[in-house]
Amino acid sequence: MENAAVLREWFERVDSEKTGSITAPQLKRAFSVGNLEFSLSVVEQMIRMYDYDRNGTMSFEEFVALNKFLLKVQQAFADLERGRGYLVPEEVYEAFLKIGFTLDSPAFYTVCESFDQKKNGKFRLDDFISLCIFVQSARNLFSSFDTAKQGRISLDFNQFVYCTANCRI
Repeated sequence: MENAAVLREWFERVDSEKTGSITAPQLKRAFSVGNLEFSLSVVEQMIRMYDYDRNGTMSFEEFVALNKFLLKVQQAFADLERGRGYLVPEEVYEAFLKIGFTLDSPAFYTVCESFDQKKNGKFRLDDFISLCIFVQSARNLFSSFDTAKQGRISLDFNQFVYCTANCRI
């Protein structure tokens, strides 16, 4: 879906009300047509990641940014799934590195456990995308507080509450 004309056509089909923006329910339905099942909260998180004007919907430009991220995630998945249709945690870790995510072992295995819906150690594409959306959202939020780019932040309680409310899935 890299071609701008193809993306525009897809966007306009999903924007069924012709408002120039896509809502979370519209995007969720579009993913379902493509056999990707995400909860509404995951789709809302996708929109929040790239909702630059903070209006709760996705403009075409914001959609292009989300698409670029999703293509990167899908490619990392495809490079490692070996025709099985899923990744195991060690492959998820390798895919994370390809995407540019680095987590220490405790953080990595905790987040994997949280996103392993069936508790079988197998991450299908939609599970992997949900996991990557969470990590990217957490990274974005962390970066907004890490203004000195030191990899460490200090939060007061109100900031902590803000962070937890903005990284929910």
